Amino acid sequence: MASELPAKEDDFDLERNEGHQFLMNDTVHSFSWNDLRVTVKDRQTKLPRHLIDGISGSAQRGELVALMGPSGCGKTTLLNVLARRVATSGATHAGECYVNGSSIDNTTFGRLTSYVEQEDALIGSLTVQETLEFAADLSLPRSVSKSQRKERTRTLLEAFGVQNQASTLVGTPIRRGISGGQKRRVGVASQLITCPKILFLDEPTSGLDSTASYEVVSYIKKLAIANNLIIIASIHQPSSTTFQLFDKLLLLSGGKTCYCGPLAEVPAYFDRLGHPIPPNTNPAEFILDLISADFASSTLCAPEDQVEEICAAWQQSAERSAMNERLSQDSRGIEKDFSQVDVAELGRPGMISIIVSLLHRAFIKSHRDIVAYGIRIVMYMALAILVGTVWLRLHSEQAYIQPLINSIFFGSAFMSFMAVAYVPAFLEDLATFTKERANGLYGSFPFLVSNFIIGLPFLFLISLLYSLIAYWLNNLTPTATAFFTWIMWIFLDLVAAESLVVFVSSIFPNFVIALALVAFANGLWMAVGGFLVTQTVLNPFWKYVFHYIDYQAYVFQGMMVNQFSDRIFACASDCTCMYQTDLAAQCQIRGTGVLHEYGYATGRTGKWVGILLGIIAAYRLFGYLALVFLRR
Repeated sequence: MASELPAKEDDFDLERNEGHQFLMNDTVHSFSWNDLRVTVKDRQTKLPRHLIDGISGSAQRGELVALMGPSGCGKTTLLNVLARRVATSGATHAGECYVNGSSIDNTTFGRLTSYVEQEDALIGSLTVQETLEFAADLSLPRSVSKSQRKERTRTLLEAFGVQNQASTLVGTPIRRGISGGQKRRVGVASQLITCPKILFLDEPTSGLDSTASYEVVSYIKKLAIANNLIIIASIHQPSSTTFQLFDKLLLLSGGKTCYCGPLAEVPAYFDRLGHPIPPNTNPAEFILDLISADFASSTLCAPEDQVEEICAAWQQSAERSAMNERLSQDSRGIEKDFSQVDVAELGRPGMISIIVSLLHRAFIKSHRDIVAYGIRIVMYMALAILVGTVWLRLHSEQAYIQPLINSIFFGSAFMSFMAVAYVPAFLEDLATFTKERANGLYGSFPFLVSNFIIGLPFLFLISLLYSLIAYWLNNLTPTATAFFTWIMWIFLDLVAAESLVVFVSSIFPNFVIALALVAFANGLWMAVGGFLVTQTVLNPFWKYVFHYIDYQAYVFQGMMVNQFSDRIFACASDCTCMYQTDLAAQCQIRGTGVLHEYGYATGRTGKWVGILLGIIAAYRLFGYLALVFLRR
């Protein structure tokens, strides 16, 4: 295992290897936090409840700090507070964090830090090298040349021992990629593109076996030493060998500190408390069992009064007093005023550069990941064959008028209904965006703009392929104008339907909820669109509240006008006509008579297109507002 690690410590020195600085050398010497508290209102008692209660600590450059404790003790909450992220919904927090003894603004802090989520924020359809390249494009300013970005990517690939997997896909549920341990390393490497000085890791060994866990933490440890980084990682239950890699331990139980200090002093400290660590025992497991009161009936877990005693002992300990004195000295001895750091030195790419990079990444993902559009294209082609063969060769006789209307409604309605298949693909993109936004890479606007643009060519392709099959099989109006107008309506229908998915999924980023709501909305649009109940007799409530904002209604109207405005149908053999028009004496029905029965007028195509574009814009705008104001 050790042989897999880089042979020289210099291999990890990203700044020396590249010969280019993105942040000032050795900017951060210490990171400390004092009396942090996170409080929420208890749902049952309605009283304040502390998730984090008076936590203090510090870390120096080159140190690897472990946040450890039983499940629900507040590790991730504390990590989020330290990283200046939202701790939890509806929470209030207090306390101070210092960098080199100084309070710094959030913008500067974000430039100096990176955060690696517990779940890998990786796009499975990208290769390992592409993952790092896009991380560079989204985080490094334009002043960094392409050759410098390539050199940084190469250095990171070699430093983390994944250079041989550079061209391998990260992996999707359908296509196998790199291993779990390699994914963790790639996830950390992608956050080191900008040479952060403080790195936060949320459960970096989650889901890995002991060997892979040791491998990942070993890389992180050497990285901290070689580059003078401060790395703070929450970790649940490490093996003894992995546990010994950490320099400091912050032990939590119920949001309170049980111990905070050097790892080497843990055995002596608990021995003084009357809880010596037995020989040949994993110390991490022992102290976790010692402070866990989740299962009071279990012999492995401590009673609540014992946990309280351990927490109280820390409050009265000499170690805590010495730590508080150091924190007090740090807060008085400001080494660096970070507000004076050159903004250009901490720059990020411009808006256009970010959108272009997101478009490039989305294009690669969309044509490699068959879930995004490949499966949907197959679905729509199957629908085209279904519609084309069920309503095969419709003639210009009155007996075919209703089947023709049915085919128009069924095809357009189910085209939009099947947009529910876009929900999982968008939620995957949304999860990636949420994590990258939390790391300060970009905001909601470039994400939604790139998402909108990248979908247009695929939706147009679907509209074209569907029309090439179904239009001619149905024997619809055989003119170029009518055919391309038909494609236009199908395309607008799909764009509106996909925009609805974006809107709903942005508010409810849950697969089951989003899928159910999008399906229900499409069912509602079918009901009030004007086919099942014409707008001339539709209940006023449904007409004025929902019909006029129903994008399917305008698509159906447009398609109806496209097919009936210039067509003439033959009446029955006995000259009985279903629709009375000025051609009744000639035993014919003018198509406008059918439109009149549905309450549709000709010459309004431009108006309907404008309304559809407005509906699409509204869905996208509401989706944007949801992402901005409902940050999770």
